[in-house]
Amino acid sequence: MNGAESGSVVLGSVRFDGTSTAAGGPHGAGRPRDVLGELFAVTDEDEQEWQERALCAQTDPEAFFPEKGGSTREAKQICNSCEVRSECLEYALGHDERFGIWGGLSERERRRLKRRVV
Repeated sequence: MNGAESGSVVLGSVRFDGTSTAAGGPHGAGRPRDVLGELFAVTDEDEQEWQERALCAQTDPEAFFPEKGGSTREAKQICNSCEVRSECLEYALGHDERFGIWGGLSERERRRLKRRVV
């Protein structure tokens, strides 16, 4: 059975079937997550490889997590010239990242993308 037959949709290596693999993050529901620590934590060789090449790893992380209503322009400009933008977006979608700019998209833009794909 393929994704269309089962009701799920696959974008890159990320599967969307209406279920969530995130259970409030590693710290549990309602507790803040260390998203930068999670991003750069070594979990497998492929993730480590693209994360090391990410331009955001060489810039101010504050630009990627602006205050509510703050500008996302700087982060998106960096993402637009990053060679691992698609891997970053796949990671964010697959790990249900709800904060920050990932793969050149804001939280709101990622939610819209997921709704269109599902």
